[in-house]
Amino acid sequence: MATLPITEWTELATRALKRAGAGKTMAEATAQALVAADCEGLSGHGLSRVALYAQHLREGRADGKAKPKLLRKAGATALIDAGGGLAFPAAALAVKEGIKRAQRYGVAFVGVTNSHHFGAAAYHLAPIAGAGMAGIALTNSPAAINAWGGKQAFFGTNPVAAIFPRQDKPPIVIDLSLTEVTRGKIMLMAKEDKPIPLGWAVDRDGNPTTSAQAALTGSLTAIGGVKGTALALMVEALCVALTGAALSVENDSYFEPGNKPRIGHALIVINPAALAGAEVYAARIEDLVSGMLKDAGVRLPGARRQQATAQARAAGLQIPDALHQELLRLAGRKTGK
Repeated sequence: MATLPITEWTELATRALKRAGAGKTMAEATAQALVAADCEGLSGHGLSRVALYAQHLREGRADGKAKPKLLRKAGATALIDAGGGLAFPAAALAVKEGIKRAQRYGVAFVGVTNSHHFGAAAYHLAPIAGAGMAGIALTNSPAAINAWGGKQAFFGTNPVAAIFPRQDKPPIVIDLSLTEVTRGKIMLMAKEDKPIPLGWAVDRDGNPTTSAQAALTGSLTAIGGVKGTALALMVEALCVALTGAALSVENDSYFEPGNKPRIGHALIVINPAALAGAEVYAARIEDLVSGMLKDAGVRLPGARRQQATAQARAAGLQIPDALHQELLRLAGRKTGK
């Protein structure tokens, strides 16, 4: 394993993305998000994605020079066009617009269209909690889950994330994909040529598989069966029908040659001051947390990620040697020891 300070990993990833064609702002925003994911232990959404993003930039599947634009605004709502670029600058603009509108109207809904993979969904919500508000982030993605009763992948993994701030304490962070396992984890197992457990996925013909490679071109199993596919439908409608983005099934897999993604994201920001009030909200959240923690063994969502990040900040971030060498090569740096 290679251990470096967070700043050095961020600089290395930024350089790699810029060499692949990303503009300065896009490269920096993307690198920061990927490093943050690794710090939280989410390696499937971390620096392992740099090579894929760089490939998409070079192939034109992502526009490195794109700048997000505010397409429409109406009261508490807004629509952002990511311009076909990597998602992180557009997501940051959506968060900024969402906070501003929730401060004025009490709630905000901001959609993003014409976008790309936006990493760990909860990452985008931290500034919302920092502003004392609750937030929800949703996204669709290339088809990965079959509609209930079907065999072919139709919905994306369509993750759902939420954040709830607390006074002088880390927020409650909820972040989940609607599949039994994240696609990123299967991607890593495919890279390492490792089998996956039965029940995680089916191949493109609808047959259960232990092949990670077959899973990436097949369909992943939704959490909770029919309930999970219903949630995937809900996310699809919010992220696509309201934003004009491409359906999951219209977006080719990130991991094979294909079209330019036109992913949709949805961001909801809620200002407690507009409802029961900030003081009531803070008191009730603490009542909720203290009630949960009375039961021995309960762990708050997001707590493990927060602890892992604190450790990485203090001692440096560990990355597999092979990935370190790949990043050095992509960044145009000397490889080897």
